[in-house]
Amino acid sequence: MNVQEILGIEGDIRFVEPEFAAQTDTIFNSVLATAGGDEGRLLVDGDGEPIALAFHGTGGWVAGSFLFRNPTVELIEQFENMNGEILQEDRPVFTAAIREYYSTLLMRDVPPALEDLNPVRYGILKNLIETHWGRGYHGMCIDACCGSGVGSQVLRELGYVPISFDNDASLLSRGLAAGRLLPSETMLLDALVAARYVEPVPRGIGIMMGEINDFSKEMWEQITSQLFAITETTLITVGTEPEARLIAQWGEEMERTVEITENPADPIYDRWVCSAKKR
Repeated sequence: MNVQEILGIEGDIRFVEPEFAAQTDTIFNSVLATAGGDEGRLLVDGDGEPIALAFHGTGGWVAGSFLFRNPTVELIEQFENMNGEILQEDRPVFTAAIREYYSTLLMRDVPPALEDLNPVRYGILKNLIETHWGRGYHGMCIDACCGSGVGSQVLRELGYVPISFDNDASLLSRGLAAGRLLPSETMLLDALVAARYVEPVPRGIGIMMGEINDFSKEMWEQITSQLFAITETTLITVGTEPEARLIAQWGEEMERTVEITENPADPIYDRWVCSAKKR
């Protein structure tokens, strides 16, 4: 279902938050309040908590998402003072629809990067993940720093439902155009703050993380910590053994048991594999 179907709206709708990550910013409560209008839609989840609010005015439907922040009392009162309707939807269903909404905008506005996928790597990565986890899990799996989506494509082939994010819009646009990434599963998101936006799931991957050097070490430690915070079992690949040792060290500090193995099938991208489990 898309956002229009969930909100019972025909035609176009515009969310005041310009991109997915902006949903945490309370400034957009004020922006939405200026929309005004003569009709409203309030969407609540199964617990009755607001997750979206839409107003219809002269310019059409304007909405705000409250998946990651709360509406103000003034906004709710504004809705109550007009011809409004309260609707209900499961939070995961609306979250997928919001991901689709912003992915569609991204595909429209951001030219895709040049194709960066070596076809050989798909088979190598598929064998790697299947060796560690098997296939047919049928659960959600985080694909952190997903790039143009080869990891997500492999996960889907093995029976997983990938939840993918990266902060490179052109790579996401490439993956979406190629079909390796799906709009309802994909977010333009900085991995440094992933835990603000992503609910914890049992499994996650971070494929070809790095390169980790003195300049970037602190950043990659934060990214790794965020990935561990939203997954219980995690598979991370890096190019060198020293990088793998750092991943293992960070994992131990977050109460993960980390096993390091070498993957000679890939001499560049996924040579060293860190398999981590929550204790």
